[in-house]
Amino acid sequence: MSTQPSVTDHDEQWEEGAMGRDEAQVRVSSQVNDRELHEALCLQAISIRLQKSLIEDLKNIAVLNGIGYQPLIRQILTRFADSEKKRILQEAAVASKAINGQEDKLGLAGTDAQRSA
Repeated sequence: MSTQPSVTDHDEQWEEGAMGRDEAQVRVSSQVNDRELHEALCLQAISIRLQKSLIEDLKNIAVLNGIGYQPLIRQILTRFADSEKKRILQEAAVASKAINGQEDKLGLAGTDAQRSA
């Protein structure tokens, strides 16, 4: 029987980085299949042409954030897409309120049943 504490006994140390960030504790798994990993993460390879200076800037920013430049680009694109979706939905909500406000002013507001009666 093992007397070593389990990994879950050290949650706080893992969260604070006292455990798991030392290279001595890291090894590459021989059981990881890149294709299966990408599928599990829903990743799809794409090809995109970017200016060399932009790539260098992204690589430098990634180093400062302690990540690779491709994960950084994924984060940037995800943030942009989320922001755009939010903006589009907000604009649609404002337009919908404006239309409903005009209907109220014209006395056209009400349920579909009231409108067809």
